[in-house]
Amino acid sequence: MPEIFIDNIRYEFEGKPKVLQFMLDQGLDHPFFCYHPSLSIPANCRQCYVEAGTPVMNRETNDWELDENGERVIRYFPKLMTSCSLEATDGMVIKTHRTSELVKRGHKDVLEFILMNHPLDCPICDQAGECPLQIQTYKYGPEGSRFEHKKVHKPKRIKLGPRVILDAERCINCTRCVRFTDEISKTHQLTIISRGDKNYPAVAPGTEFDDPYSLNTVDICPVGALTSADFRFKARVWEMNQTPSIDITNGKGCNTDVWVRNNLVLRITPRYNPDVNDHWMPDIGREDYRRMNENRISRPDLKLDGNKIKSSWSNAEMTFAETISNAKPEEFLVLGSAFSSLEDNFTLQKFFKSRGIENISFVTNIQKGSGDGFLMDDDQYPNTNGCRMLGFEELSPATFKKKVSGGKYKVIISLEDDLLGREVIDTTDLNSAFFVYFGSNNNKTSEAADLVIPISNSVETPSTYINVDGRCQRTVPAKETIYTNRKLNLEMSVGRLDRYGTKFDNWVSDRNRVDCIPGWEFLERVALLDNSNFGYETSEDIIHEIAHTNSNFSGVSYEAMDEQLGVQLKVTKETKEKTA
Repeated sequence: MPEIFIDNIRYEFEGKPKVLQFMLDQGLDHPFFCYHPSLSIPANCRQCYVEAGTPVMNRETNDWELDENGERVIRYFPKLMTSCSLEATDGMVIKTHRTSELVKRGHKDVLEFILMNHPLDCPICDQAGECPLQIQTYKYGPEGSRFEHKKVHKPKRIKLGPRVILDAERCINCTRCVRFTDEISKTHQLTIISRGDKNYPAVAPGTEFDDPYSLNTVDICPVGALTSADFRFKARVWEMNQTPSIDITNGKGCNTDVWVRNNLVLRITPRYNPDVNDHWMPDIGREDYRRMNENRISRPDLKLDGNKIKSSWSNAEMTFAETISNAKPEEFLVLGSAFSSLEDNFTLQKFFKSRGIENISFVTNIQKGSGDGFLMDDDQYPNTNGCRMLGFEELSPATFKKKVSGGKYKVIISLEDDLLGREVIDTTDLNSAFFVYFGSNNNKTSEAADLVIPISNSVETPSTYINVDGRCQRTVPAKETIYTNRKLNLEMSVGRLDRYGTKFDNWVSDRNRVDCIPGWEFLERVALLDNSNFGYETSEDIIHEIAHTNSNFSGVSYEAMDEQLGVQLKVTKETKEKTA
């Protein structure tokens, strides 16, 4: 097998890897700026310098030439090489800053040139704390600056588009953003303008950077040149809790990180998953932080004499139990939801099956033409395949409209699907029924409901979803509710402010904690009233039961989903045709 020697340590490799990526794969730290594993390699920042040489081959004996000590004779390249573009070859010898003073000096010199006109505004820069330039300057840069002249000034606070702000003075011309729009999103909206030390990225005159994936350029910017208009100046990275999650704004299920401060989601960024979304996610998924924070349903709502009043949980449980006990099975219409988690849908199904109601339906939300063949799909809901695999009856909006408009149902139960908001039905279709709505946000459907049960959303409780490709993935709780505490929940991340703060600090507010519980927990409480509960204590108990009672979910567990970045399930031909 081919071998390479890095700082006198032998490694074996396969194929034709680039030296920088190979070193990163081995866990070796090496500085770089312009390189990105999913983009082309321009080698324009020069920060990834290494000394490189190859052994000399004796053409007569077809063997390596040896010196007087019996060691291979190494012929080094005359200059330092950019490791990002250097292809590994058999017997190659690499020296990094760990073993070469020349490389160490090269890193310092390159950083000195980059910092020559870079503004010293780290204290007010959104990138501070997660800035590769800041980190590498501390690790590899010069101890001071020899530059004593006026820095070059460029445009600042440029609104490139509705979501991205440019500070051109911070730009180091790595061209990552330009290459992203050329190679990944393929909108070609960004380019580098001007010359020399005055160039920076820009859009064509009269246009704006409205790429549906524009905020990915903020993620990959190695400095603070590109910032998010929504997140700008809101928080420092060390003040927030970072929690792995899933984008539930459409059926693709991009892997994400949710960033929380003071129990508010401040930003959502993509999390690498080579089988789902690589390093990217659409902007619409990032804007979902508003749904997680705003317009939340807190405490149950009960309609009396046409007026909504806040109710206690015990009253809501008894009202729900009394309502379902006063109707016959054929007078029920029970709706699961492709927007809700596998845990809530399964518990809803099991709860009503135990009461003689076998047929659980769900209404699809597939908008033909809205997908782009990349990370946005026609399916607007994250768990359509989950509902199908549970055996729910699949209804199109038109079919459901016909089904409910007859007025034959005495009780309608709907799990988190804004049917009125997306104009599937209207209030006249609900006049003859007692309508119970499980939801996390106020909307037109919750306004029309006779009983509203506030349930936790995907960032407040572990939630499992199956994307359009049949990949089973889950979220991890990132926000606290009235009834949860991140210091007591081992799954929840605990940041600096949580660890050292108190409830009297000005960055802590109980107003951001919603009075809600998971949908499955409410059904468990109602079942407990007549001692028919299922014994669920955590959402993991539900997934364990699903995996052992439904062959479609064989092998699914929280542990497997975490270790494998999702469990790939077999999607039947029928399911694929429905998804298409």
